[in-house]
Amino acid sequence: MTDPSGRSVVRHAGPPRISRKQKLLEIHQALTSDPVDIDGLRRAAVSEGGLLTDEIRRKAWPKFLSVNVFNLPPKPGRAIRAGHKDYNQVLMDVRRSLRRFPEGMRADQRQVLQEQLIDTMLYVLKVHPELHYYQGFHDIAVTLLLVVGERMAIALLEKLSTHHLRDFMDPTIDSTKHILNYLMPIIKRENLQLHDFMDRSEVGTIFALSWLITWYGHVLNNFHHILRLYDFFLASHPLMSAYFAAVIVLHRQHEVLRCECDMPSVHHLLCRIPQDLPYEALIAEAERLFTQHPPSVLAKQAALQHRKSTAIASFQELQKATLHQRPDTVLRQELLHQHARPEDGLAVLPATGNNSLVKMAVWGISATLGAAALAVAQTAMEWAPEFLLQLF
Repeated sequence: MTDPSGRSVVRHAGPPRISRKQKLLEIHQALTSDPVDIDGLRRAAVSEGGLLTDEIRRKAWPKFLSVNVFNLPPKPGRAIRAGHKDYNQVLMDVRRSLRRFPEGMRADQRQVLQEQLIDTMLYVLKVHPELHYYQGFHDIAVTLLLVVGERMAIALLEKLSTHHLRDFMDPTIDSTKHILNYLMPIIKRENLQLHDFMDRSEVGTIFALSWLITWYGHVLNNFHHILRLYDFFLASHPLMSAYFAAVIVLHRQHEVLRCECDMPSVHHLLCRIPQDLPYEALIAEAERLFTQHPPSVLAKQAALQHRKSTAIASFQELQKATLHQRPDTVLRQELLHQHARPEDGLAVLPATGNNSLVKMAVWGISATLGAAALAVAQTAMEWAPEFLLQLF
């Protein structure tokens, strides 16, 4: 990442730019292919601009995790809080998470979302008692909740917790330390001078802990930047957040090398992540590093055997599951057929976005649930009425 004079260089490898209109068309084609074109969606999520809109994220994010949006978990009841061992800690963390909600949001809307955030996390932890809550888990959960709404957030968070985030949810921090151990071997292969300086300073890798366990949601202020990284990480290998951490450090090499070579100085600098990073260039660089220095090559240096990482070990299985998903148009028809049986006694609303009853239902949800409903109202109109059935 440096030229012969030692200046920082960010490579701009990758396919040429395409127009927004062309990208939207390619995403639509990927989502409506049967089976869904996961590779096409991944290319869109990684390439410049990511998935572009929250409406697209609500359709694409579930596909990356093989989640059927027409078969979501039930809405948690308040009984889920009773006697839950993590309730008090979750409550405290959620109360401290005000900065993660949109600026200017009304207090009553924020209160609704905070209550949903608590129930979302407790539901996943109750269904999977082998998972252990960690501080920072709420940063992942609130990002999902703000984009996709409560029930879909539960489904996505559950899948992430048992795959990409699984090592962070062990009873000890050992597995998390192993993931952090990938950071220095990547830096060593790209910039030996920087690696040796950091090694002499004994700064370690703990400065990047909050980056990885929250997918940078805790340390970035701009929600758009956070969503851009979530597009990238959801479409990538579970270790990509570590590669991105290495890219940030490499990008800041001159700042680091100007520091006093001691742990407090270097740690203090690296902990304060810049808010104006060139995200698109860094994402492209992280992709390059992952290809050039794959986890299998770094595993020995990172002192990590693949069998010790549940996230890494389960990723191939998750990838295979995503390859056989039906498009939402097909899933919607399947749901319609299920609910159209006379013996069920269900009257199915006509599948049209202009139906007045559908509009009234969406408006009713918005009035009742506040900001959370607004987060899904756009796609509710398109996916109605089946999508509405999943909200109640």
